Amino acid sequence: MAQTWDTTVDFLIVGSGGGGMSAGIAAADLGLDTLIIEKGKKFGGSTAISGGGIWIPNAPTLTRRGMVDDPAAVRRYLRTLTAGTVSDARIDAYVDNGPKLMQLLDRSKHMKLYWVKGYSDYHPEEDGGSPLGRTIECLPFDTRKLKENEQFQRPNSMKGPLGLWVTSKDYHDLAMVKRTWAGRRASLVAAWRVASNMVRRRHMATGGRALVARLRMALADAGVPLWLRTSMTELVTDERGTVIGVVAEREGRQVRIRARRGVLLATGGFDHNQQMRDEYLPEHGRANISAGARENVGDGITEGLRLGAAVDLMDDAWWMPSVFHPMGAVIPLVSERCIPPSVIVNAQGERFTNESSPYVNFVHDQLEGGHVPAWFVMDTKAKNRYPFAQVLPNMPFPQGFYDSGVVHRADTLPELAAAIGVPAERLVATIERFNGFARAGKDEDFGRGDSAYDRYYGDPTMKNPNLDEIVKGPFYAIRCEAGDLGTKGGLVTDENSRVLRGDGTAIDGLYATGNTTASVMGNEYAGAGATIGPSMVFGYLAAKYAAAHTLPLSESTEAASA
Repeated sequence: MAQTWDTTVDFLIVGSGGGGMSAGIAAADLGLDTLIIEKGKKFGGSTAISGGGIWIPNAPTLTRRGMVDDPAAVRRYLRTLTAGTVSDARIDAYVDNGPKLMQLLDRSKHMKLYWVKGYSDYHPEEDGGSPLGRTIECLPFDTRKLKENEQFQRPNSMKGPLGLWVTSKDYHDLAMVKRTWAGRRASLVAAWRVASNMVRRRHMATGGRALVARLRMALADAGVPLWLRTSMTELVTDERGTVIGVVAEREGRQVRIRARRGVLLATGGFDHNQQMRDEYLPEHGRANISAGARENVGDGITEGLRLGAAVDLMDDAWWMPSVFHPMGAVIPLVSERCIPPSVIVNAQGERFTNESSPYVNFVHDQLEGGHVPAWFVMDTKAKNRYPFAQVLPNMPFPQGFYDSGVVHRADTLPELAAAIGVPAERLVATIERFNGFARAGKDEDFGRGDSAYDRYYGDPTMKNPNLDEIVKGPFYAIRCEAGDLGTKGGLVTDENSRVLRGDGTAIDGLYATGNTTASVMGNEYAGAGATIGPSMVFGYLAAKYAAAHTLPLSESTEAASA
């Protein structure tokens, strides 16, 4: 029976994050008539509210600066981290095609990037890891250039006051605003930017917002339309099981969209689907403390499952230790965990891991030990030296933090222990042992400060950038939750981003990328941008494969297409 369609394109992309838009640009370059649909009112997905880093070794931005990698070394690094959970074919596809995608994007006048030199890979000590890092990031972008599309760009909760904008490097330097000349210089630059923006009336975006703004400009140049408020409700298949289009809800009206070369799902994870969190995630990671886009409720994953797709890594996420603001905001703890005069303890008042370790690893240890919540303990010296959870040095925590029990303050450690319900003698003993490590400059329990990653956000004025004595009251304890930046389990895909069934066969016409898929990083995290980088690369690979292959269709579908 012939099916009727409201719109027909070659390639349909569901989701407008970094992976979806990169796929759209690639598909258009390959000559495909392409459409992107987005369920939200704004474009950009979780990419827009992220730090915007891209981890793609041998990208042109890196090689122009002399950061040239042996692809074999990058493969060794990724295979070590993934420990057999990811196929060699997918790892090879990522390593080999990442530079090709970035070369394509490099042709756009809008795609201007820089190397965040020194932002170490997350495991630089492993074979193939780099202490200089491979993370690249977009240069700041004036979103006024988006013109009519500016109003549809997803905002970022990290937007600074009075138009202040900061890059990853600025964020790194400002963490040491009271400690280093680089920090003081960064604060002066920040003040100049505020004054400049007030005069020039620019709308400067950095990080993820800069990335999606630049991709949106390149997408417009490529002639790819992006429909907002268009939610996929069903994948449509023919009698052979080939995916030939979608049914969507567009501003209250049902539309049927035919996709002659297939559909790419770039719909994010199941971050805000409580039923799926309860079903798949570990017990102590089920609370919805996610910084992912609110629209991420597993649409693509559930539709893939309906068609018989296999899933993997569903019990994992891009974990991030976080403060859960009493007003509902999730505040990630990235640089904060490197503050030297501080420890993170469990309900027994004891340390349980290296506080400064990569955030996914930190929360894995937190979850495995059931240390939820944990308590971030620091002294007044730390409070006055370093920013914490968007609160500047020497500034008090908002009263709402105290009223909600997120923050506690006490003149002595035993009083602080009583306030947070941990054994006073254990907390005092933990601090005394840590202070001994600080004096020696060596953490003999967990190796805090041994890795170049730990030291990146540490205090370079200290013997060990991550260790200093906790001695000066009053003392503070901040509740530390097992948050996430999004889930990392999803549909199983091959090296061409085709969605696979449990028996390893591909569902013809169905592709997926990003957090809709089981991550190419396995349970690990190679470096800053190892979420966005693969999402973009596998979006590119989906477009490339779709352009080169005609779908096997049933006779009725072929007749209707003709």
